[in-house]
Amino acid sequence: MIVRIWHGRTKSKDAIDYRKFVIETGIKDYTSTRGNLGAQIWQRQEGDITHIWTVSWWKNLDSIKAFAGDEIEKAKYYDEDKKYLLEFESTVMHCETFNFKLPVQ
Repeated sequence: MIVRIWHGRTKSKDAIDYRKFVIETGIKDYTSTRGNLGAQIWQRQEGDITHIWTVSWWKNLDSIKAFAGDEIEKAKYYDEDKKYLLEFESTVMHCETFNFKLPVQ
């Protein structure tokens, strides 16, 4: 399994609207792509700036290519992102993912 992580920053006053936009665009596109195993949005506010990460799980690299194209390291943006984002990071991060069951405490 491969995890794909994208990061962006927006003004905190726009964070709720931007999160809704990401759900309607990126998360919808992730989860409708064959081989996607799920997705989440992680968010952290730091004063006037809010960080947003999309974290998505994929069966393999071919399933990521079905979403992102052949250049899987390249970040994918939507036209309306420019309304919210403070900058456009050019790449995303991919990591192999391993599941472990933690002992019950």
